[in-house]
Amino acid sequence: MPARSLKKTPLATYRDVLDAPPGMVAEIIEGTLHTHPRPAMRHAYAGSSLGYDLSGPFQFGRGGPGGWWIIDEPELHLGSEIVVPDLAGWRRETMPEYPDAAYCTIAPDWVCEVLSPTTRKFDLYEKRPFYASENVGHLWLVDPVERELEAFELRDGQWLLIAALKEDDQVSVRPFEAITFGLADLWPETSD
Repeated sequence: MPARSLKKTPLATYRDVLDAPPGMVAEIIEGTLHTHPRPAMRHAYAGSSLGYDLSGPFQFGRGGPGGWWIIDEPELHLGSEIVVPDLAGWRRETMPEYPDAAYCTIAPDWVCEVLSPTTRKFDLYEKRPFYASENVGHLWLVDPVERELEAFELRDGQWLLIAALKEDDQVSVRPFEAITFGLADLWPETSD
């Protein structure tokens, strides 16, 4: 009986990310390239609005403590993995100088993923465990369809739910508990 050749699929590289089709977000987890389309408008609205609510007080110190970098869709290169969270934040103690590169190699202190039908499973079952393995301290999951926000804190390598908010609840949640904003800011007003 002849020996069988077991071919392994080569691991994805940064070249694969760069060669992804235009208009696609490309990420690598455990050597596998994942691509998905740019966010839909409701998704983009939620992410942009959350970034707006947090940037003034935490990035610029307007009405809040400052001391953070809050960035939309940063490309993170953490070990051999490449991910693009919808939002990420670094305390300035964690990242004293803002990088002058196309990507960041320092794990953030906080990430937010805006869930969508095309990315929900990937965000929950691939990225959430990856963020825990990189010791990201806080994870927020925003669902613009259900109008919900779940906030998690990493404790002993496991995600602990610290807040579950919906619709127009007031948000004052770690690590951004120094301010309060309305969750309704993240949902576009619609005319009935």
